[in-house]
Amino acid sequence: MSVSQPSVSFERAVPVAAPALPGRERVANPAAAADGDTRIRRGTRSFVLTNLALFSAGFSTFALIYCVQPLMPVFSVEFGISPAQSSLALSATTGMLAVAMLFASALSEVVGRKPVMVASLLVSSALMMACPFVQDWNQFVWLRAVAGITFSGLPAVAMAYVGEEMHSESSGLAMGLYIGGSGLGGLGGRAIAGIIADFYSWRTGMFAVGTLGIACGLILWWSLPASRHFRPSSPSPRVILASFLVNLKDARQRALFLTGFLLLGSFVCVYNYTSYRLMQPPFDYGQATVSLVFGVYLIGIFSSAYLGNLTTRLGRGPVLCLSMGLMLAGALVTLMPAMPAILLGLSAITFGFFGAHSVASSWVGANAHAAKAQASSLYLFSYYLGSSVIGTVGGLFWADGGWPGVVLLLCVMLVAGLATAAWLAREARTATV
Repeated sequence: MSVSQPSVSFERAVPVAAPALPGRERVANPAAAADGDTRIRRGTRSFVLTNLALFSAGFSTFALIYCVQPLMPVFSVEFGISPAQSSLALSATTGMLAVAMLFASALSEVVGRKPVMVASLLVSSALMMACPFVQDWNQFVWLRAVAGITFSGLPAVAMAYVGEEMHSESSGLAMGLYIGGSGLGGLGGRAIAGIIADFYSWRTGMFAVGTLGIACGLILWWSLPASRHFRPSSPSPRVILASFLVNLKDARQRALFLTGFLLLGSFVCVYNYTSYRLMQPPFDYGQATVSLVFGVYLIGIFSSAYLGNLTTRLGRGPVLCLSMGLMLAGALVTLMPAMPAILLGLSAITFGFFGAHSVASSWVGANAHAAKAQASSLYLFSYYLGSSVIGTVGGLFWADGGWPGVVLLLCVMLVAGLATAAWLAREARTATV
């Protein structure tokens, strides 16, 4: 998946003068020099290097997480497991990621942003390179679960780094490139692993994606400027817990957290079992062809920006309802046993998902009156927990009812999501009256 990643962060932006790094600007321009601002601005070498680092990080992280999705039918055959068991290749990772992200940013408060991000990517890549050498399914799942913990250090910390080090007029583009890299990585990881698996083996495909992750980790280490505005701190568990409780007591925040759970859970469920469907009669597509279907993912990169911008005219509530409704309609269209209809349905689901996630994740921050970063981390916890839970439960519906069974589960989830969005829209109108 490729999506924006807010983080857990304990805000304290205190500018600290630091020696200029070799070959990198201490200040962005003469105006910045005049007011003593050392944050990274557009048009400087530091800005280019930072964006290269963030793009590489986003691309590789999501390539490594989602590269297993088109391989699930292969896992079922090779290890003799059910589709629900095969889905653990992804669900174990996202489940551990959900929990670990609540704490990863707190770790970065102590040891620093860049060290956590670089270590996260390099260790995760090494674990993915180890996966092809296991012969036992349980060992494979354990490696993927541990990787879920190590992955958490990147999405949870990237936004904190941008918020501290980038000038406000340049941070939007920086995060946009990180999100774009995430979207392309989710697509690229699936395509690389799936196509190589068709011509060689899934083991070769996963090793290739892991190698790509190592290369991106080295780019991140080389090109990301060291923090200049970071000061280490050690927030107590009591402070961390209090910041979470503030948001959990808010009914609207809880509704948004539920929305995140339903969104990614439904989206992952669709793509998990589409691979099974297309590799069986009447389609009988090969692994490479099925992997190319994930090209629909590119639609989401456009929709997140388009629907996010549409909220300025229509409001968050109506756009969230529209996005959920589009996902529900797309799920019903995929019931038609024709490839054009399936692609149309997947396109509608993908368009609606990225738009809804863009709206919901931004709404969480806007609705939080305190502990905004912790609000975002709770949203991401629910978001990835939905992927883990619904992604696996969908395998049971596939086993019992085939694709119509999966669509039944999707309809239940998306109707609940549409009702939640409608309640949020009503609450928003009430608040403005």
